Amino acid sequence: MSDLLPKYNPYEALQVKDFRYFLMMRFCITLAIQIQSVVVGWLIYEKTGSKLLLGSIGLAEVIPHIGFSFVAGHMVDKVHRKRIIVMAIAALVFCSVLLWLYTFDYSQHLFDSRVYPIYIIIFITGIARSFLGPGMFAFMPQLVDKKQFQNAVTWSSANWHIASVAGPALGGLLYGFAGVHNTFFIQAILVVIALGFTTMVAARPLPASVQTNTKESMGERLTEGLRFVFKNKIILNALSLDMFAVLFGGAVALLPVFANDILMIGPQGLGILRAAPALGAVVMTFFLARYPIQQNAGQKMLIAVAFFGLAIIGFGLSPWFWLSLIMLFLTGVFDSVSVNVRSTLLQLHTPEHMKGRVSAVNNIFVGSSNELGEFESGVTAHWFGTVPAVVFGGSMTLLVVGITAARAKILRNLHIMADDGR
Repeated sequence: MSDLLPKYNPYEALQVKDFRYFLMMRFCITLAIQIQSVVVGWLIYEKTGSKLLLGSIGLAEVIPHIGFSFVAGHMVDKVHRKRIIVMAIAALVFCSVLLWLYTFDYSQHLFDSRVYPIYIIIFITGIARSFLGPGMFAFMPQLVDKKQFQNAVTWSSANWHIASVAGPALGGLLYGFAGVHNTFFIQAILVVIALGFTTMVAARPLPASVQTNTKESMGERLTEGLRFVFKNKIILNALSLDMFAVLFGGAVALLPVFANDILMIGPQGLGILRAAPALGAVVMTFFLARYPIQQNAGQKMLIAVAFFGLAIIGFGLSPWFWLSLIMLFLTGVFDSVSVNVRSTLLQLHTPEHMKGRVSAVNNIFVGSSNELGEFESGVTAHWFGTVPAVVFGGSMTLLVVGITAARAKILRNLHIMADDGR
């Protein structure tokens, strides 16, 4: 009887040429962003020694995230998605070139505390990324069939995590051995390559359901997107759980402090620390590609976020490099479960004509909480010390899980079916 059932093909989405180009574009852009994140963090801390300024990098990104995300979501639901992606990546090319130019004479002004040009560039980068995220979120479902979709989400997540492993490690090694100026040059080349892959993906027209919903004003459309998210309790609870977990679990912002002051491992070691969570996420993502989460998805998400908080606490208390690596690896493993469930829910429960706006809300809930979490970590580390700040964040994550588990029954009882919402 089992021979008559269709066999699950874990590689079916990869058979689509445009989806492969999309993955290569996303890989290069993620690799470049991760390299930039490591190098900018180390550069700021090396120049200033300030934990508060280190955390303020996140604040420079979160302001445009919040300020432009709704506009971006509105545009993604009105303008061809590929065009949005091309324009956003072109802006990232511009920012990468500016960082490269900024470090032309870096060796002569290492101790010059004027770092405000970096924050301006990061602010512009945040604007570009506020459009890039919703654009990719809405464009990807147009590249594959419905039956291939959950598989495509899994491979897209795996692709992002692989780049997130390679990017920090490469950034740290390049910074240590090639210098900051050459590192930013390589990062700029990667963004240009990503732009090239984007042009190779065939353009798709806006879905018919989108084209019939373009007469409302921007205010009406944005209100509709917010109303949809707040009425859909499954999406709202999943977003809220991830938002607060990421907000309080933002230990990554303090990794330059751990690398320089606690573990004494330099920029190369910082790159390895930054890569560890993504490596854990890659391992879990490949497992999920083979065994997708369907039954008891909500319970598994809650358990994963709880263990994420415990791993953050373990990292904060660790005095040894190898133990810190293990704890960061585990944060990636457990975070990957949460990301996989949340991403699948967003895609399966969001109507086609609202994907841009719902993605914008997701950016504000989860994407911006990454940067706010970095700022929160910088502020608490500045006030109370580095280790207490990380332990506090992990403890608050556990509290958030407990409250969500007690109050969000619909999330506790959630299952994901292959054709759910389609």
